[in-house]
Amino acid sequence: MSQQPIIRWAGATVSGTRKERNDDSWIVFSSNFNGSKVLDATGESSVTNQDMVFAISDGMGGGNAGDLASSLIIEQMALMIPETFKAAASGFFPDSIAHLGLALKEVHKHINQAGSQAENVKGMAATLALAWFTPDNMYLANVGDSRIYLCRDSKTEQLTRDHTAAWSSWKRGEISEFEYRQHPRRAALYEVVGGGHPSLCPYFAAIPYSKGDRFLVCSDGLIDGVWERHIAEALHESKTPEETSEVLLKRAIENSGVDDTTLVVIDVG
Repeated sequence: MSQQPIIRWAGATVSGTRKERNDDSWIVFSSNFNGSKVLDATGESSVTNQDMVFAISDGMGGGNAGDLASSLIIEQMALMIPETFKAAASGFFPDSIAHLGLALKEVHKHINQAGSQAENVKGMAATLALAWFTPDNMYLANVGDSRIYLCRDSKTEQLTRDHTAAWSSWKRGEISEFEYRQHPRRAALYEVVGGGHPSLCPYFAAIPYSKGDRFLVCSDGLIDGVWERHIAEALHESKTPEETSEVLLKRAIENSGVDDTTLVVIDVG
């Protein structure tokens, strides 16, 4: 991009009705040579001298295991992503997707080790949807069924891939969205961070972005109460990130609200 954009965002999280504790964790942080700086739930910033990262993780496991797993993933990514700047300062220029892959491999190992320390956190795991804005591209990583959407020129598409067989069947046209939403194994994830799994195969992509683009990062609690057409309408019609997040969160809670619901809306201006 000839001019470095201003990134504006607004996010929120609400606990589901089936339990008091919120197992979703999320973060907005800037990343530069000095490390990461956690930012407010709503704000704006340039990517001229820093990168911007938005991440949501949905934890799973008994006791406090889900909450712990998701928070550990978010904390570790905030520590690892700034390492690209330190490498560049030393004359090395790591590929961002390769760096994400190595970071997630380490986080996966870290979660598995933490999950083996006590019975009440055994097998803990979490999803991840991460959007990393550099001056040139948005790099994404996802594991599980937390999602990232892009609204561009009035068209909305899901950029991430849900790691479930039901989602794949829907996207291949074998079942409808209604059938997918009613599918008994819709939430049966074959990829998670942690969970005692020996290996991890995240989905990565590099997305060039431009002025006018709007992104949504969300946990599956939002999807429970909001259909694809509702997401497209809100991203296209709402005026600000704050308004968009309020519209989507309100609809999701009214229509479902059982699961923890977390989202962040990001505008490129």
